[in-house]
Amino acid sequence: MNSPSRWLSWGYTLLLALLGGLLFTWLHLPVPWLLGPMILVFIGSRIFRRLQLDWPAAIRDAGTIIVGYSLGLSLTFSTLSRIGQQLPSMIVMTVLLLLFSAATAYLISRWTGISFPTVLIGSIPGGLTQMVLLAQEIKGIDLTVVTFLQVSRLMMIVIFVPLLIFSPLFGVDLNAVTEAITHTSPGWSSLPPTIWLFAIVCPVAAVIGKRFHFPTAYMLLPMIVTAGIQLCGIPGPALPASLLDAAQLMIGSSIGLMLHPEQLERKLQMILLAVGSGAVLLIFACVMTVILIQWHHLTPATALLSMAPGGMDQMGIIAHEVSADIATVSCYQLFRTLLIFLAVPAVLRMVFRKISLRG
Repeated sequence: MNSPSRWLSWGYTLLLALLGGLLFTWLHLPVPWLLGPMILVFIGSRIFRRLQLDWPAAIRDAGTIIVGYSLGLSLTFSTLSRIGQQLPSMIVMTVLLLLFSAATAYLISRWTGISFPTVLIGSIPGGLTQMVLLAQEIKGIDLTVVTFLQVSRLMMIVIFVPLLIFSPLFGVDLNAVTEAITHTSPGWSSLPPTIWLFAIVCPVAAVIGKRFHFPTAYMLLPMIVTAGIQLCGIPGPALPASLLDAAQLMIGSSIGLMLHPEQLERKLQMILLAVGSGAVLLIFACVMTVILIQWHHLTPATALLSMAPGGMDQMGIIAHEVSADIATVSCYQLFRTLLIFLAVPAVLRMVFRKISLRG
């Protein structure tokens, strides 16, 4: 694709993303600037295939850095000490979620005939990038199926978790949350000069983290350095709502372009498989949410977002939008991300090696 065509593809994608955000805002739907661009860009990429929609990775990464900074603002001494008391529940809940994913993958493999390693890597929650990279390293893995399962589950979680939170089951008032965010969000003119420190350090840390293969470096490293600077006595200012909306658009547009059902061989079966496995995993996350509420007396929204098998950046965005405990959500999601990055690939390689030897 030549340079002018690429700029046109970016422009078409941006137009669809803006229309999606405005439409979802007008309809008063939750997290409009994440869900709107994601859904409209996905639909547009299926309908207007001649446009060859595209979205720069650098813009997605910039949005992720902004989200990482916002999440880091919530990590203070008090929240970190409180979360340290929840380490046993983090371990138990994460292991249960991973074991349930493995059991579900085994049943799906027996039912569909798709190899167990392929379904298992496609079913591990919260590690899209890590699982796709792992799938590329292991022989016999269907990379198209893995990517489709991971992305479709992520889209389901991002769509249905906000709807659940604002449903009568959780009792969160969308209008009250929107009004609270509007009144507490600072303006551009009120940002202090210290914002420049974070504006320089966060991107630099993200690039360095990516260089050394940190998991979700563009979000994790800005979050860590922001928390570290604050713990040293320099508070980070909250960002204007318009900038956070723009960051959601940057990320949502990228997610909308990731799903390619036309590349699947058995389209209907794979779509049903993806929807079914995602729904079962979400139901199990809801069961663990009830346990977590009783265990630590968290709010329903905080507990669900902590357990939801989505990505840390998407769940962090939703936590911010619904006024959940961002620090708790971030720590649960971060713990699962680190476990998946550090331990799961080694365990999966060992399991697959034993399977291949038996075969």
